Amino acid sequence: MTTEQPRGTEATTTAATAGGLTGTLVLAGTPIGDLADAPPRLAAELERADVIAAEDTRRLRRLTQGLGVHTTGRVLSYFEGNESARTPELVEALAGGARVLLVTDAGMPSVSDPGYRLVAAAVEKDIKVTAVPGPSAVLTALAMSGLPVDRFCFEGFLPRKAGERLSRLREVEGERRTLVYFEAPHRLDDTLAAMAEVFGAGRRAAVCRELTKTYEEVKRGGLGELAAWAAEGVRGEITVVVEGAPAAVPGDVDDEELVRRVRVREEAGERRKEAIAAVAAEAGVPKREVFDAVVAAKNAAQKVPPVGKELA
Repeated sequence: MTTEQPRGTEATTTAATAGGLTGTLVLAGTPIGDLADAPPRLAAELERADVIAAEDTRRLRRLTQGLGVHTTGRVLSYFEGNESARTPELVEALAGGARVLLVTDAGMPSVSDPGYRLVAAAVEKDIKVTAVPGPSAVLTALAMSGLPVDRFCFEGFLPRKAGERLSRLREVEGERRTLVYFEAPHRLDDTLAAMAEVFGAGRRAAVCRELTKTYEEVKRGGLGELAAWAAEGVRGEITVVVEGAPAAVPGDVDDEELVRRVRVREEAGERRKEAIAAVAAEAGVPKREVFDAVVAAKNAAQKVPPVGKELA
């Protein structure tokens, strides 16, 4: 009968290496607000882990205290700033047989949180990766939004710079699936205004704030209405759910809307020819129709009589 060795990376690594074994990477979902939502397995994995990689060690301490858990594994910080540098160290521990538990501040690791690099590195080394499923802001917001849930896509955080943000939104302007985004509260008004510009002010959306927490709030309405609301200031953790684009019906989009879509694409950096072609495809109309609408709008703005011009 083998005597149980004390917990710790060195002891586990030595025993596992002798037996030719590799460890296991465990991705653990943590509560997004209410600590009572912690999955039962989380406490067991926290106690069992040889190494705990935490996005914020102070939050980890609050989590273990709240769950009444006593950890014996080595605790390491693993956040955006040191993720690249620390990944090889964790992979080495895994290769030596350690059970490494990865936790982030809230939700599932690697979903807009640290973890992807470690998972990819572990998979490359043929190391087992498993998960303790837990609360998800993405699915919670989607379910509470009141918008279609049968098909959706998660877009994470949008770029901070206005031009890059418009370009990213333009990429999914015609996406018919429901869209889910994360956003910082101080950028919410700018993001909603950009969405209203690209998707249309009337496109339905829901801003989900402080999910599962004391001041939980879901604000629903058109993007234009929500942008005006957010301009007054919003606090807390934010998830935005946006209705997908309606199916294109030839002739269903008027000239003014065609021109607006071309203009937004041009402002995001597209050449006019490409912008016209893309808008025509989205709207289900001939390129010539979009081109004529753009020329007419330009002439009207300059108060110059229309002049015929061949489409380049």
